Amino acid sequence: MNQLDTPLYTRLVQFAKKKPISFHVPGHKNGALFEEESFLRHAALLDQTELTGLDDLHAPEDVIAEAQLLAASYFGAQQTRFLVGGSTVGNLAMILGVINRNDVVLVQRNCHKSVLNGLEFAGAKPVFLAPVYDDDKERYTHPTQETIKEAISIYPEAKALIMTYPDYFGTVFDLKEAVQEAHKHNIPVLVDEAHGVHLRTADTLPMTALEAGADVIVQSAHKMAPAFTMASYLHLNSEYVSISSIDRYLRMLQSSSPSYLLLASLDTARKYLATRTPADMDHLYKAVGAFRELLAASNLWEVERQGGDWLKIVLRVQSGYQPKQIASMLESAGIFPELVTNRHILLVHGLEALSKYDLDRVRVAINNMETPVQFETQEAAHLFSEPIQGLAVSYAEMEDQQPYFTEWSDAVGCIAAEAIIPYPPGIPVLAKGEIVTKQHVEMIQLWKNNNISFQNEHIEEGMFTYRGLKEGE
Repeated sequence: MNQLDTPLYTRLVQFAKKKPISFHVPGHKNGALFEEESFLRHAALLDQTELTGLDDLHAPEDVIAEAQLLAASYFGAQQTRFLVGGSTVGNLAMILGVINRNDVVLVQRNCHKSVLNGLEFAGAKPVFLAPVYDDDKERYTHPTQETIKEAISIYPEAKALIMTYPDYFGTVFDLKEAVQEAHKHNIPVLVDEAHGVHLRTADTLPMTALEAGADVIVQSAHKMAPAFTMASYLHLNSEYVSISSIDRYLRMLQSSSPSYLLLASLDTARKYLATRTPADMDHLYKAVGAFRELLAASNLWEVERQGGDWLKIVLRVQSGYQPKQIASMLESAGIFPELVTNRHILLVHGLEALSKYDLDRVRVAINNMETPVQFETQEAAHLFSEPIQGLAVSYAEMEDQQPYFTEWSDAVGCIAAEAIIPYPPGIPVLAKGEIVTKQHVEMIQLWKNNNISFQNEHIEEGMFTYRGLKEGE
C-alpha cells in the first residue's frame, strides 16, 4: 500500500471542488452561512456527511475502508478503526467488546477514567494492579512485572489485562514481557496507548504496544500526531479477540453523524507519521536535546533525565516553589504546558523542531521570570498499601445504594460513590467503590493546596460516599 495516499481526504477535496449545491445536512451548507473570511468557512468545505462517494464510517466500503486499511498497514495491525470520540470511546468499546458482566479483569490502577467507566458499564470485577512510586521521579509509574505475574497466577480466570503504555509522562516498561505472561494463560491484553501514536516514527522511541504483541490498542491521534482533537485509532492484532464485538459497541457509542473533518485528519495524520524519515527524526532528536539544554538553564526546576518518550519533557520544580505559580508565569509569556502537578510541569514537544522565533521566546521568558513566592513543599502520600486489590464493593452492589455527601473529616473508612479526578491527567486519585483512606484525603488536600483542578465541583468540602457501606460495618 502507498502511504503517500490519503483516499478519504483526497475524495473530500475533490468533492468540494465541484462546488456542490447542498440540500442535505449539515446546516452550514458547505460553509456558505459563515462570514467570508471566517476560518470555519474554509474548514466547512470538508465537513460533509454520508453522501454518495464519501462512504459511511459505520459500514465502510469505499474511501473510509481504504483509509483504515492504510492505517492498519502502517501501524502493523490486522485491522484499524477510526474513532471520532477520542480514546475514550475506544477504551469503552474495547472493554465492552471483550468483557462480560462479573468477569474478573486485571487493570493497572493508575489508568484513565474512561477505563474505569468502561469496567463499570460492563459490570466487571476489576482487580487493581498498583503502580510503584519512583522516588527519583517523585510520581507513580507502572506495576512491576512481579505484580503482574502474581495477579495472573491468583486470577488465571481473568478475561483481560488492561495496561496504560506509555503513561502521561512518556514512561514505559517491558510491556512485551507482560503480554507474553498473559498470553500463556490465554488472557488478552488491552492497552490504552493514548500517548503513543507516534512511537513508530523513530528507533530511539519506545516499542509500540502492537510491536509488544498486545491484542487491542487505542491511540489518540490528536495528542502527538497532527489530527484534530477527538480523532483516534483503535487497532486489533489478536487471536483472542474478535473485532465484530468491538464494532458492535463502536456503532452504539460513536455518533451516527461522525465528523468528516476528524476522519480526514486521521487519514492525513497517518500519512504524516508514515512519511517521517530517519533523517527527520534524527534532526528532531537533536533539536529536542538542545531545547532541554535551554530549559536546564533555569534554577527554578530540574529537567528530568531523558528516558522513554523523549518528546515528553518533565520539569521537576525545586522544593519551596509551587509548580502552578511557575506554570502561570510561563503562560503569561505565551508558553502553555500540558500538565501541572504538585511537583512537575510537563511539556509535550511536537514532531517538528521549534522555530528560532519560538526558541527565542522561551529563552526570553525563562530569563525574565521573577522569583516565585516561597511555598512549603509537602510530601505526597503513598496511596496503595497492597499491590493487588479489588474494589471494596462490586459495581452491582453500588447500584442499590444511595450516595450521600460526606465532609472530608468524616470520609475516611467510607466507600467512595464517585471518582475523585484531577484533570488533567484524568487519572482518579480515588476510584468509585474504593475505601477512602487517610492517604487519599491527604493526597487530595495536597493537590488542592497546589491549585490543581478537579472534575468534582464540591471538592473543597467533601465527596459522595455510600450510606451503610463503611469499612467494618
